[in-house]
Amino acid sequence: MFTTVLIANRGEIACRAIRTLKRLGVKSVAVYSDTDRNAQHVKQADIAIALGGDKASDSYLRIDKILAAAQQSGAQAIWPGYGFLSESQPFAEACEAAGIAFVGPTAQQIGEFGLKHRARELAASAGVPMTPGTPLLASLEEAMQAADKIGYPVMLKSTAGGGGIGLTRCADAGALASAWESVRRLGEQFFSDAGVFLERCIDRARHVEVQIFGDGNGTVVALGERDCSLQRRNQKVVEETPAPGLSPATRDALLASAVRLGERVNYRSAGTVEYIYDVDQQAFYFLEVNTRLQVEHPVTECVTGLDLVECMLQVAAGDAVDWSRLQQAPQGAAIEVRLYAEDPLKNFQPSPGLLTGVTFPDGVRVDSGIETGSEVSSFYDPMIAKLIVHADTRDAALEKLRHALDATQLHGIATNLDYLRQITASDAFRSGNVWTRYLDSVVPASSVVEVLQPGTFSSVQDYPGRLGYWDIGVPPSGPMDDFAFRLANRIVGNHDAAAGLEFTLQGPTLRFHCDAIVALTGADCDATLEGEPVSTWQPLAVKAGETLALGRARTGCRSYLAVRNGFDVPAYLGSRSTFSLGQFGGHAGRTLRVADMLAISQPERAACTTPAPVSDPQPLDAALIPHYGSEWRIGVLYGPHGAPDFFTQAAIDAFFASDWQVHYNSNRLGVRLVGPKPTWTRANGGEAGLHPSNVHDCEYAIGAVNFTGDFPVILTHDGPSLGGFVCPVTIAKAELWKVGQVKPGDTIRFHPITADDALAREKAQMHLIEALRPEHPPTFAVPSLAETAHGSATILAALEATASTPKVVYRQAGDKYVLIEYGDNVLDLALRLRVHLLMNALTAQAEPGVEELSPGVRSLQVRYDSRIINQSRLMSLLLALEATLGD
Repeated sequence: MFTTVLIANRGEIACRAIRTLKRLGVKSVAVYSDTDRNAQHVKQADIAIALGGDKASDSYLRIDKILAAAQQSGAQAIWPGYGFLSESQPFAEACEAAGIAFVGPTAQQIGEFGLKHRARELAASAGVPMTPGTPLLASLEEAMQAADKIGYPVMLKSTAGGGGIGLTRCADAGALASAWESVRRLGEQFFSDAGVFLERCIDRARHVEVQIFGDGNGTVVALGERDCSLQRRNQKVVEETPAPGLSPATRDALLASAVRLGERVNYRSAGTVEYIYDVDQQAFYFLEVNTRLQVEHPVTECVTGLDLVECMLQVAAGDAVDWSRLQQAPQGAAIEVRLYAEDPLKNFQPSPGLLTGVTFPDGVRVDSGIETGSEVSSFYDPMIAKLIVHADTRDAALEKLRHALDATQLHGIATNLDYLRQITASDAFRSGNVWTRYLDSVVPASSVVEVLQPGTFSSVQDYPGRLGYWDIGVPPSGPMDDFAFRLANRIVGNHDAAAGLEFTLQGPTLRFHCDAIVALTGADCDATLEGEPVSTWQPLAVKAGETLALGRARTGCRSYLAVRNGFDVPAYLGSRSTFSLGQFGGHAGRTLRVADMLAISQPERAACTTPAPVSDPQPLDAALIPHYGSEWRIGVLYGPHGAPDFFTQAAIDAFFASDWQVHYNSNRLGVRLVGPKPTWTRANGGEAGLHPSNVHDCEYAIGAVNFTGDFPVILTHDGPSLGGFVCPVTIAKAELWKVGQVKPGDTIRFHPITADDALAREKAQMHLIEALRPEHPPTFAVPSLAETAHGSATILAALEATASTPKVVYRQAGDKYVLIEYGDNVLDLALRLRVHLLMNALTAQAEPGVEELSPGVRSLQVRYDSRIINQSRLMSLLLALEATLGD
């Protein structure tokens, strides 16, 4: 056996070969183009050598580069896979001349079988049944005469063609005349050979092929047949073995004819003899020979237990082959489907791009060169994976295939996954009654929404977003107006976790490729379905093929669309929300673009991770629709930084007395405000900076009003988690939705509320969402902003320093956060140890409602759920734990 083998290929077949080489203890050498530098086969191989270039013609088709890589790596053999140089006679000859074994047939066999007219001559001489046809034709006139003798319809074929290129059905003389030059031109363009010939066309024919294997010295065996009749544009989509419906006599004759042809030429290595099978006549006719390992070889491996790559290596190395094993009868049934990065709804156009979620089921074979995060290139064939099932019977294999496809997830780009589910579930396929043109009559169906126009900063979001990663700087994202978003989900009956769409100022135009129930909420804008106005805040039935268009927001800033079952995008760090700045989450980690295809979740499928709907669709009473104006009143909690330690009391009074105007430079990171310049207690920030707004470190709360110098910004769902500026107030959670609806030019008046008031508002809001009925919270007194015994009213508690412990200040940071600061406002890294001790104590306590700890250098932010543990109870816990920390 060889010690080092170079794989002159890429993608799934290269990865599949590497698995065999690793099992055999043979060093694998991968080659790669610039586009493939991060591909799986590059990562998995023992050695990887760059070929340069992007296109195949600059990389994988360059014989000189492949041979140079083999010599550089010390490879004794080259395994070509399929495609690229696998059936190149010059490449096989070049390998031989360089003293490197070509793992495949001889160069002569590749050359002779590569010319279809010569292949027909060899097949005829071996007694293989032939369809009526011609040798190479010299002129159109000769072709016309031959077609009259054969009888229409006929197939006009390029002698050097492959993959369906240069293959045209001609129903009559006119069609033959029209196709003549185009087929010759394709042959010249793709294969440098304009030779053509004719064969009788058998309509409703099946494609059946035989896997043969030979030692090059006259021994040839047949390893069973495969049915590859499900094809689209002459490209195979589904393959299986054994071929359904073949009589034992037909099967025996088929296999015997393939062996005779192999023996006729002393065939070496793996090859496939392809046939056209006429079901009505139960007759088969020679089609061609592929002198390589086929894409569909795994189904043969499943039923024989063989590793055909290993067998090829053994023959190429001159090692002994276990021929008795190769002659054992196949067992069971196997089916393979090909997964393509192409869009069936757009005439199967390729869909290159980033795969943001890839999940394959256990218990089945998957030959793949992809994973989550893989980039599918536009330079190569769009096949990205093969899924193969094996069972004792065909019926069992079909059921296993159904479950496997249902459990497969491919996100980020359009694929043919739904198409495979559709065609393999069809009665025609399940009964084995398909033919090579069957898929021409199948109209692809998929549960997707197509983006015709994306609108402005449109994205997929979910509630409550990506919680739990604030300490490492990952924001929660999620809907800016979670109230309208959650109501949209409630109206269509979705689970609260279902993903929906958010649009900013200008809505999108969407085409639905399936029936759906949707709800539109949020900013008031025109909405039409097939050009007719539709209502918002209620369930809306959309039929497959219909187009929904949303206009520009008249009042409010953001609109929302929920679809029953939710949008099917992968969860990233526990959420489906888009964080476009971080380029993750949502659809492809970005805002929507023209031609995006958004999948709708299918809860009945195993791959679906979105919970099923929880209620029937139900409209929202018009009286409950939120009012979106241009003047906003927003409730806030005072803190964490106030007067007199940072701001003057006059500045705080002015803050609450002012109408703050929303600046045009506002987005999902923050809403910039224009208003009076504050006055400061301090002349500067001391060690923290020159401006009095500077502090050493502050973990920000979502909804904090942050003064970056003299200019306030409301920190929102995609904003920073940590910074060095003070925040005088934090917006209450139940009031934060309003920030999602303010637009440039609107004004905001802030008013202080208590933690109890904030909790009551949140509970009332939740009741409205759940019951679609109002609940009026009690009225609370306006909190005092005057100094207390602890100093600023923002301070909930304070502990003075002792000889062995630092000073501790507990600051209110909204109704969901408490900010704890140790020591004075100076940089003391020793205080970080104190923070660490408190974090350990809180983690060990595991108090329900304490949800996240975000440390700074001398501070710790505690995020809590006030519905589970209120502010008062949390403070009692924090003070009690502090007393246990020691010195």
